[in-house]
Amino acid sequence: MILALECSTTSGKALLYDPNKGEILRVKSESYPSGIGAWRGVQGAQDTQAVITLVARLGKEVADGAGAIEAVALAGTFHSVLVCGGSGGALEPLTPTYTWMYTGAEELTGQLRKDERYTLDYYHRTGCMVNALYPAFQLMKLRKDGFNFDGAKVSTQGAFLFYTLTGVHLETASTNSGGGLINLKEKSWDRATIEEIGIAPDNFAELATYHDAKPLSAAGAVLLGIKSGIPVLPSYPDGGLNQVGSGALNPGSMTFSMGTSAAIRLSVPEPLVPPRPSTWCYLSPYSWMSGAAVNGACNCVDWIKPVLFPAKSYAEVESSGADYRNMPYFMPFLFGERCPGWNDAKKGGFYGMRSYHTPVDMYFSVLEGILFNVYQCYEILREVAQEPEEILLSGGILNSPRWKQMCADIFNREIACEKIPHASLVGAAVLALEYTGRLGSIKDYRVTRSQTIRPEEKGAALFAERYQNYLAYYESV
Repeated sequence: MILALECSTTSGKALLYDPNKGEILRVKSESYPSGIGAWRGVQGAQDTQAVITLVARLGKEVADGAGAIEAVALAGTFHSVLVCGGSGGALEPLTPTYTWMYTGAEELTGQLRKDERYTLDYYHRTGCMVNALYPAFQLMKLRKDGFNFDGAKVSTQGAFLFYTLTGVHLETASTNSGGGLINLKEKSWDRATIEEIGIAPDNFAELATYHDAKPLSAAGAVLLGIKSGIPVLPSYPDGGLNQVGSGALNPGSMTFSMGTSAAIRLSVPEPLVPPRPSTWCYLSPYSWMSGAAVNGACNCVDWIKPVLFPAKSYAEVESSGADYRNMPYFMPFLFGERCPGWNDAKKGGFYGMRSYHTPVDMYFSVLEGILFNVYQCYEILREVAQEPEEILLSGGILNSPRWKQMCADIFNREIACEKIPHASLVGAAVLALEYTGRLGSIKDYRVTRSQTIRPEEKGAALFAERYQNYLAYYESV
């Protein structure tokens, strides 16, 4: 069996994968309690040790009675950072884990973005925008606030999980490319960025790959309730592993995941960065991927539904009739804007509201606005890369037939649906399949698509017209 563990943005996860049957045997997911997910009340800051303890507990529960575990594979997030200290080589968190939701560096990045040359240079080196969500600038903010990095170690949350289980601190370039800390062409720490932060190169761990597994320590074995010495693979980011678990590593395969936030990711054979900052480019576990992410997705839906329909289920709300032609327009920036405009301070809201609009109109306007924001990014991405051969849709949107059809109509092309629960965890297990020799290459992993949604001509024409109006409101915000 393969045990996969994940520290995601809002929850811990564990999965048991049977390589002989090629299927998931057990999976557990648990949301972080408020005290863990908002360390000392700070939004976007997490209690690192508590997260690790929760994830390890889920791993122990999933592995209990499962028989021999052949390997442990780890997943983290693209955007997390903490600083550790300690003596005698032991690491202990000195800070919480800062995630992409932490906004402490907004003022700093706002000032830096005024220097267009600096912004473009950083963007083309790292594939990342000068933005508060990136750990590079969260570290810069700590340094400017007087934090003492002498003898400290910078870590991602996934790498700290790896350290907890093995006693060895290793990072992956894929994870840290989503931290704005990796030079895309050199596939190593970006020296100019580290100098700009003002800390020493030895504050960072050695870079490794999933071929550089380390044995599970005795302490790690106690945490997971399994035998020590089992190989543990270094942590990779959930977004990159989603591409692996979806069988989408071939150029032309695009994944579209709709979770708390939403992201589109296109596998590419070389770094692709537009002339002007808009989309991003990170290292994947295999090569590179060019993509975009938006802050407002299912979190916007989870906000509007209890406000407008506290006593109804989602299915009941979506069974109501809505006149798509006369809905207001929704800007999904309740949590600021990531792609394509990278405006931390951008606000969300409804536009074009009239007295005849109903709560149902507003609800479906939210669904539409989220998709319009993603489609903005898609238009840019296909200009700099290529028209994707396939789009693989996953996440909470699959629970809504109306939203799925709206997606196909707005993109005006066939959308393949993936009912792969926890694709990032499956992706981590796939890395272990190659490591253990059960798969020639992670690129060879394939997934059967469960459903294809085709656009409807009338719907596509209607949303094409409404999209132009959305863009006009977008520019005016």
